[in-house]
Order: sequence, then structure tokens, then C-alpha cells
Amino acid sequence: MITRYTRRELGDAWSDFARFDAMRQVEVAACEEMDGPTPAELDAIRGATFTVGAIDEREKVTDHDTAAFVDVLSESAGPAGRWIHYGLTSSDVLDTGLALQIKRVAELVLPDARGLVHALAAQARQHVDTLCAGRTHGIHAEPTTFGIKLAGFAFEADRNARRLERAFAQAAVGAVSGAVGTYSATSPDFEARVLARLGLDREPVSTQVVARDRHAELLQAIALAGAGLERFATELRHLARTEVNEVTEPFGRGQKGSSSMPHKRNPIKSEQVVGLARVLRGNASAAVENVALWHERDISHSSVERIILPDSTILLDHMQRRVLALVGGMVVNPARMRENLELTHGALFSQRVLLALVAAGSTRDDAYRVVQRLARRAVDERVALRSLLHDDSAGDGLDLDAIFDYEPFVRHAAEIIGRLDEIVPD
Repeated sequence: MITRYTRRELGDAWSDFARFDAMRQVEVAACEEMDGPTPAELDAIRGATFTVGAIDEREKVTDHDTAAFVDVLSESAGPAGRWIHYGLTSSDVLDTGLALQIKRVAELVLPDARGLVHALAAQARQHVDTLCAGRTHGIHAEPTTFGIKLAGFAFEADRNARRLERAFAQAAVGAVSGAVGTYSATSPDFEARVLARLGLDREPVSTQVVARDRHAELLQAIALAGAGLERFATELRHLARTEVNEVTEPFGRGQKGSSSMPHKRNPIKSEQVVGLARVLRGNASAAVENVALWHERDISHSSVERIILPDSTILLDHMQRRVLALVGGMVVNPARMRENLELTHGALFSQRVLLALVAAGSTRDDAYRVVQRLARRAVDERVALRSLLHDDSAGDGLDLDAIFDYEPFVRHAAEIIGRLDEIVPD
């Protein structure tokens, strides 16, 4: 992934050095559980080192990066190096090392996933009574509150955090089962001891490789989390439009919105999140393609994973941090929200008028036609629906004060937002 989106800790976790060091940890743990090496040899194995440059040079000869790694590490250990990779196959080291990297990446990525839940819940509680227009199909529907809107995002973020936690955990499994997964040179007990040293669960049947549906599940969870971030960013983009202007992105001192138009304050951070979510979905599709390997093993998945696992986790991390900043710094304009509620001149009270007419004895269809006619006039002629209803015979006997009251729309807002206590206790 390009430097622009990469937090240093994530970049380090996916570096070539980190990959080979994870493989080194697997090799050392395996040697520590073997019967052959002496204490002195184990000390030499534990002290064995490598450089990425040395491995790259060796790979020019071996045309096999794991074999090159084993050669360099074994040479560093001296005579004791004969025990390195003893009874193992490449996938034992590659897949188990990858599990260690995934576990480390989870430690870096998951806190912000949970932090986003808390940030959204805090803003939802703050705006429990902030009245705004609810929109369906992009059109004003009925009033809601900005807090209710944010509470929905908080619950979605919680589901995504839980999915990510499960997905990272089930993908961080190892295997030390040898060629085609039959333990012909080792044993299941040996595998269990090695994985226990590394703090990993095992793949029950590895077939030589850890099953790739696990990694596909992780990439699917990441793509879903990205879609949730995209949904929030899309909402913010719509609310930031000049014609709406209800919520805007934070705008820093010295920031420029356009190279040519000084008045612009574009929602560039939200747009970036929306764009990067597309990459996550594409990578998730590639991960699904990796599931069907030939027989016990091939390496068609390997080249793909070297791209999509680092890129997707790095992008998710970047997007989470971006949205956390947006949630914490967004500028909410309650006055404009109130002003926008009046754009339809009361037409968003149409359901309340409809129900009042039905309750007064009208058939539903007759009531619907009356309200539809009057609401259309209210919008087209820019006349308050209340006034039109007052002057129409259909409004005779109706309590217009009760009908044209915002309170019924938001009377359950506190109860709805109170459900956040299930995931983020107040």
C-alpha cells in the first residue's frame, strides 16, 4: 500500500522483515519442541539472524523465497542450523507465520473499530433532540433527530467491530502438519506444542495449507466494515451539500478547499473513504477466488495475498482513523436543520393529516387524495399546508395545533438512543 494511507505500525507489521521474522519464530518454536537439538544448539538457533537483503540475494539462486530464508537462517545458526526446517514444509512456516502477522495486525486495527462505536454513540447522545428532516430516496419524508440517525451508525459500527474481532481470530490459526498435512515427519502432538508456544490455535485439517476460506472471511468482514464507513461518509457528503448545509467536515486552519475557488470547502475526507471502500470490496472478491486451490495445495493464492491482506488491513485502518476524525470534528448546524424542515411548507406532516382525516371518518383513499392534493399545492405554491387545510372543507373540525406539532415525531428519541446502553453504557 502507498505511504499516503499507511500508518507506520501497520506498514512495519506487513514488511518483508516482519514476514521473515514471523517465519523465524515458527522455525525456532519448532526446534524448541524437537527431540534432536542440544541446549547449545538451541541457543545457536535462537540467536540466528537474517537480513532481507541476504534472503533476496539467495532467492536469485533458489528461485524460492522460503528455501532462501531457510538457507540464510540455517547458515547464521552454524552447525545447529541443520535442525532448522527439520520435518517441516514451506506452508507450515508461511501460513503459521502469516497467522502471527494477522494476530499482530488485529491488535493494531481493532481498537479503532471499537473506538468508532464509542465516538458515534457519544455524538448520538449529544444530539438526541436535534431535530432534522428524515429523507427517503433523497426526498424529505418525516422529521427525525440527528441523534437517532447517528445511533443507527453506532449500532452498525458495533456489528462491524464484532465481525472483525471474530474474523481476525478465526484467520489467525497455524498448521505444522508437513507435506500434504499428514504429519509424516512430525506428529499432531508436536504441532500442538509448537502452536502453543506461538499462542495460536490450529487448523484441524490443513491439507498442507490453512484453508483459505478463513482469509476470505477476514477480507469479507473488512469489506463490510468499509461499507459501513462508506455509508457514514456518504451521509455526511449529502448533508454537506450547499443546498443542505446541515453537517460539514472539519476544516483546518490554513486548509484550502480548491486550488482555484477560495470559497470551497469540499467533503474530500468523506469522498476518500467512499473511494477506498471500493478497493476493499474488490480485494474481498479476490480473496473468495483464492479459496478453491488444486487438491491439497497450490500457490495461486500466495501472490494475491501478498497484495490484498496488507492493502486491505492498512486501508481499513486508515479509513477508520479518517472517520473517527470526521465524527469527532464534524460541524453540526441545528439552525439549518430547522430551516430545512420548512422547505416543504409543512408537507412532511402529511401522514399526521392523513391519520387525522381517517380518524374523523374519511376512507383512507379519500383522505390520501385530499392530503396529496394539498401537500402538492403547499410545495408548488409555497403556502403552508396548515393554511391550505384550514381553508379547505376537509380540515373542518380537525385540531390543527395537534396535527402540526413536531413533538410526536421525536417523542421516542430518548428511548431509541437509550438502546445504545446495550453496546456503550452511558
